[in-house]
Amino acid sequence: MPATEPRSRKPCCMVSEFLEETGIDREQLRRARRQLLEGVILLCEWQLQRMNASEPRPTAGARKARKVPVE
Repeated sequence: MPATEPRSRKPCCMVSEFLEETGIDREQLRRARRQLLEGVILLCEWQLQRMNASEPRPTAGARKARKVPVE
């Protein structure tokens, strides 16, 4: 197949073309991805802080595992 046919294009090139057509360049995409990841990290840190603050520290052997039925 010649390289000029649409079927021979790589998916990454097609994504780049799509982003170009919508007006989103690589730098904008990189900033958005970074902002999203930082938001996820912040959310996870907040959840961990809440969990640590609300749970009393169990003593050795005070907690036992529960068996939960799985469907």
